Amino acid sequence: MHDLDSIFGSDGELVNHIKGFQAREGQLSMAKAIERAINQRRHLVAEAGTGTGKTFAYLIPAMLSGKKTIISTGTRNLQDQIFEKDFPLVRDALNVPVQGAVLKGRANYLCLYRLEQAQQQTIGFDKESATQLGDIQRWSRQTREGDIVEVASVAEDSPIWQQVTSTADNCVGQDCPMLAECFPMKARRVAQEVDVLIVNHHLLCADWSLKDDGFGQLLPEAELIIVDEAHQLIDTASRFLGVSVSARQILNLLTDISSEQLKVASDMPGLIDLTHVLNEDIREMRKLMPEQSQKGSWVELAEMAGFVDGLECLIERLEKLFNVLTEVAVRSKGLEACWKRCEDILLRLRLFTQSEQKNWIQWFESFNRTFSFHRTPLDISKTFASFAFASEASWVFTSATLSVNNKFDFFTQRLGLQDADNGMWDSPFDYVHQALMYVPEGLPEPRDRHYTEVMIEKIIPVLEASEGRAFILFTSHRALREAASLLMAKTDFTLLVQGELPKQQMLDRFRSTTRAVLLGTASFWEGVDVRGDALSCVIIDKLPFTSPGDPVTKARLEHMTANGQSPFAEFQLPSAALTLKQGVGRLIRDVEDTGLLVLCDPRLSSKAYGKVFVSSLPAMPITQEMKDVNRFFRRINKKKLSKLA
Repeated sequence: MHDLDSIFGSDGELVNHIKGFQAREGQLSMAKAIERAINQRRHLVAEAGTGTGKTFAYLIPAMLSGKKTIISTGTRNLQDQIFEKDFPLVRDALNVPVQGAVLKGRANYLCLYRLEQAQQQTIGFDKESATQLGDIQRWSRQTREGDIVEVASVAEDSPIWQQVTSTADNCVGQDCPMLAECFPMKARRVAQEVDVLIVNHHLLCADWSLKDDGFGQLLPEAELIIVDEAHQLIDTASRFLGVSVSARQILNLLTDISSEQLKVASDMPGLIDLTHVLNEDIREMRKLMPEQSQKGSWVELAEMAGFVDGLECLIERLEKLFNVLTEVAVRSKGLEACWKRCEDILLRLRLFTQSEQKNWIQWFESFNRTFSFHRTPLDISKTFASFAFASEASWVFTSATLSVNNKFDFFTQRLGLQDADNGMWDSPFDYVHQALMYVPEGLPEPRDRHYTEVMIEKIIPVLEASEGRAFILFTSHRALREAASLLMAKTDFTLLVQGELPKQQMLDRFRSTTRAVLLGTASFWEGVDVRGDALSCVIIDKLPFTSPGDPVTKARLEHMTANGQSPFAEFQLPSAALTLKQGVGRLIRDVEDTGLLVLCDPRLSSKAYGKVFVSSLPAMPITQEMKDVNRFFRRINKKKLSKLA
């Protein structure tokens, strides 16, 4: 028998088998709460502050339970980290015969059938793509799992992967001539056999919403489902329960039709003519939308000259394509798959012409050359609750940011989890001695057109005191660009500006460069881990309220108002508080870390709701005096020098 007190204790298996492991009271307490939830078949919402060690806290009771477990994470990178690092460490320390595996969406695996098709297609590949295709072909002969991350010479976002991986749309399924060698199917079979399966939220939701990603029916077999980074689940689930159609999906369909026509329907040149016309229709549709890339409401789009007629024309043309495909679908499995895809796109596209939009938010997104249409559900709580509670599995939702003002209501109500147990474990880091919060005085209201200029003037002395080594996190790209321009003109720091380099390259350069200042927006507010002296200061330009111009947010706020709710108190404020917690979480990542948090928004003190933000953060000293900032960094530097001596 394994005892959690012994395992996590100062002389337990983890201390004895894992170098550097330190017993933490919060980690043990969280593990016990998860063990109780498993034994009592309860659902648990568990917030664990940075440094608690939540991965071990859920892995150990899961492994010891003997139950078929699914762990869902926010990203594919985190999947790999858990499977390649944390899972084997814990398994070896416990000495238990538990088998684990990672399962990703099918687009992460090589499709041998599509690789063969791509090799036969000599037209349309530039020199770089042709070289990459050769690299993939050589790798395909030696890989065992077919995971595309194995090919270091081809970037994960390279367009060539679309040609040699499959989607639920273009997979020919059981009729594939290479089914026996299919990498996604091999991964699926392994997933069914292991004790612990690690997926991501996209795959979890695809399985739940029955929008088959080629894997389907994983969840009914699970006895325990652990959702890590659970704060991301709501948005992911909303997307999967919604409906979307993109120009890219239509264009990919047309490309595949053209490829199949050349092979088995060369006697039907009219089919190719129709694909060419539809390509032109897509280009014309894009011209009917706002010139700049943006998100907008459907009402805004419908009011644009010619759009409604253009959409009807696109639907009519797709109907004609569907009718032609109906005649030739029998000629090949590829054409049959195209016929089914065309029907599915038509069904979804027709939804956007309906006048009744109750309980749905309908919106669009335009890009440089393409566009997408979306229908997002206003509320997923009933759907999710009926699904989760209908299962006999225990669900554990965990993250560092689930509570607002020490309450879980905002998270649990949106998923219909009011009957779930909950627990909160504070970070073991000593924020009182490791951190300081500085709230500069004299800033104008955030809507003031000079706000960013004044903010930069306020933080330059801070950057001098910290000698760079800072993240500046922005709530908008516009403010980021303005700030970058001002800092470039007024300082000599090494500026790393989001968009100028890939994210990981920016972080690597930040760690290795003296006097570096990184400027980032949403993607740098979470999932970024820089430990030690490289990051000593996190500056946040404004309280991160979601833009009221965002079509989904706007529709949700209007719906709440119409139903007698307070949009600000019940949605905007708690949502912003959780986002702020994520950003602040970048600062202290280790027991030895020290750092300054700078919150630049005057509303923290001028508005009553400012207290909600402060109370949702770890307790730390707060000052409005620059002299305290200088004293803080002098103390840190003195302490570092004494250690070196």
